[in-house]
Amino acid sequence: MVGQSPLSPGEGRAVLLEPFVHQVGGHTSMLRYDEHTVCKPLVSQELSFYESLPLAMRQFTPQYKGIVSVHLKKDSLGNLILMASPSLGQPEGCGRLDKCKWAASASTEHGLVKWSHTFRDSCPGKVLLRTDFQYHTDSLLEDANGNQPERKSYNPWGLHCHRQHLNRMSSKPNENKLHQFLLLENVVSKYSYPCILDLKMGTRQHGDDASEEKKARHIKKCEQSTSASLGVRICGMQVYQADTGHFLCTDKYYGRKLSPEGFRQTLRQFLSSGNQLRLELLEPIILRLKALLSVIRKQSSYRFYSSSLLIIYDGLEHKESTAPSDHHFPFPKTHGTNPSRVDVRMIDFAHTTFKGSKSNPTPHDGPDHGYIFGLENLIKILQSLSEGK
Repeated sequence: MVGQSPLSPGEGRAVLLEPFVHQVGGHTSMLRYDEHTVCKPLVSQELSFYESLPLAMRQFTPQYKGIVSVHLKKDSLGNLILMASPSLGQPEGCGRLDKCKWAASASTEHGLVKWSHTFRDSCPGKVLLRTDFQYHTDSLLEDANGNQPERKSYNPWGLHCHRQHLNRMSSKPNENKLHQFLLLENVVSKYSYPCILDLKMGTRQHGDDASEEKKARHIKKCEQSTSASLGVRICGMQVYQADTGHFLCTDKYYGRKLSPEGFRQTLRQFLSSGNQLRLELLEPIILRLKALLSVIRKQSSYRFYSSSLLIIYDGLEHKESTAPSDHHFPFPKTHGTNPSRVDVRMIDFAHTTFKGSKSNPTPHDGPDHGYIFGLENLIKILQSLSEGK
């Protein structure tokens, strides 16, 4: 959870926002409001989706918690910080003090954002994240076989997005302008070491309102990636490697270059802990995907253009509780009794259209066949992995 920042008299209570360090994809900065809540810049089309969300889909999307006002401030040292005013839509339990304190500084001239994070014993599950974060412009490297080396023990993509977002906001003349953000459930908060696969679903990614230039750009990306052949492509990933105690990370540029076979091998890598292939995860993931497929087939007029699907599981294996003590930190306790706990969630609905949506005067007919095509192929590939093919 976030700490509260001391404010000037009359300002009232506000919450200091943190970068969300488990963001593995997308281009919009996700911010951590508290332990169970994240926030992102409000887009009216996405808000419309959450406000009219079909009941059957709610188990597959983050819980919508309201709207909050956010503004950019400078602290007494001149550091740029983002403050949220919870009065417009504070979810229950938000805004409480936390022992994890963040300080954020930004230099827009050099495009550098650096975060210093002090961990204490009350912050389980994040001990493997580096204590200092800094955005680097170096690309993900590959060896001669196209494999990626292990990265640092944090995923830099979310910090990259946050840096760009701070720079955009700080370049605007009115520093005190209020920005509206959506408050959403943090769907990975229950995991000790969240392994996350971000999949861009569907054969089409551009929204109905896209310009001709943007439309052509997105069509080209789909044609040159597994979006065309499989209806799904990888947009980001982090996998906890139990043998090293680090996260292995990839980004959207890696995913765009994959062939169908490369996509399949990356799914296999997503299920690898470094010690073994987590085969016990396949059945619950497949069952969850089949349940989602059944729901999507019944959603007439919906088009989930440019939305993503997250597959999530806990990288903490039970046998690690007996790991050598040279890890320097105790492993966090597991939540629940199911060691193969998994989740599947749809996210990012800024370009989702449906009958009754204000931004979609001409609704589509029938279900989203491009999304269904991607789900069906994803299930087939996972089933082939479970059969050892």
